[in-house]
Amino acid sequence: MSTPHNAANLGDIAKTVLMPGDPLRAKFIADTFLENVTQFNTVRNMFGYTGEYKGKKVSVMGSGMGMPSIGIYSYELYSMYDVDNIIRIGSAGALSDDLSCMDVVLASTASTNSNYAAQYKLPGTIAPTANFTLLKTAYDEAAKLGIDVTVGNVLSSDTFYSDDKDANDLWKKMGVLCIEMESAALYLNAQRLGKNALCILTISDHLYKNEELDAYQRQTSFTNMMEIALNTAINL
Repeated sequence: MSTPHNAANLGDIAKTVLMPGDPLRAKFIADTFLENVTQFNTVRNMFGYTGEYKGKKVSVMGSGMGMPSIGIYSYELYSMYDVDNIIRIGSAGALSDDLSCMDVVLASTASTNSNYAAQYKLPGTIAPTANFTLLKTAYDEAAKLGIDVTVGNVLSSDTFYSDDKDANDLWKKMGVLCIEMESAALYLNAQRLGKNALCILTISDHLYKNEELDAYQRQTSFTNMMEIALNTAINL
């Protein structure tokens, strides 16, 4: 039962999917952490894999960049492939002075400048929110691994290069921890479809400090975040 974006058949994908933005990060996770791996998708080079982690079935698939892209892939996984849980594992630019490169953030909520929620025609503003069971499990698993995490509100932005030069200052003033580009759409899809979602982020650069990781480091060095997500997936 393939879709325009996914060549998998029903049953090829686990109930829990880890979803990095970069499909090469999905390949890295499959190659590094999973056993008995099969590749279920190569459409548009958005690689997807299913394997076993500590004896339990887990899948990993890229989402691409931005809310329209993760909106498509997560919707299909939830509604067409019977996936229950999606854990986004991505990079983010820090706003908070308390964060530095390689720190891990669990997004309890995702503020956004996107119009993604307009499709629901709600008489107000919905708050895109993580599933509490996923959030608590990830927090507990991080503690078991000895990895410090920060929990709070992140910004899902539609613009990487913004013409509004004051926007970052305003979001920072409201206590938003960092900026990424996908979580709000994932959380909204999960809320609409009665499914579960969590975003785990690694700080790849800081918007107020001279700190930045290169592209290769972003692809292969976020192993703390990956291990938190994998251990969360098998302990739900």
